[in-house]
Amino acid sequence: VLLIIGSSGCADSKQQDTKEVAEELNALKFEDNGRENDAKFLVEAAELSREEISLGNLAQKRSKVRHVRNLGNEMVTEHTISLAALTVLATAKSVSLPTAQTDDSRDAFRKLSDIASSSFDKEYADMTVAEHTNAITVFEKAASESKDAEIKAYATAALPTMRRHLEHSLECQKMCEGK
Repeated sequence: VLLIIGSSGCADSKQQDTKEVAEELNALKFEDNGRENDAKFLVEAAELSREEISLGNLAQKRSKVRHVRNLGNEMVTEHTISLAALTVLATAKSVSLPTAQTDDSRDAFRKLSDIASSSFDKEYADMTVAEHTNAITVFEKAASESKDAEIKAYATAALPTMRRHLEHSLECQKMCEGK
């Protein structure tokens, strides 16, 4: 009996994922499905930027090749700017955002951190390609379906940068494969 109680106490003390917290707060704030969808987009965009900043910093530290370090630097610089603009927009819309890396982002960081040095560059490029391919889909949906003009404008304005990031990631991926 004591083991069960002790186990239960440990499970309850686990910190909740910041993405889940933000989504729960937003669900309580927005009864309108369109506004809740906009909030979900902003949460996902914030998660993406935080993850790209984290992984970009890791790439700058771990990579042995210039093009991967340059890609990492580009991700850190541009996603930091994007996250700042996103935070201003979310605040204006009363949308709660994750306040730290999400569980998924931490898992991606751990996975990349644990990769052998010889595989790191290609794995980072592959992850960046996959993330930006997904991000473009998410941003295109928000740009076309958002009911909020400012959120729609933010998503639309971010798309050229996302596409450029994907292009740079694909170039980096190709260079890593050609090693």
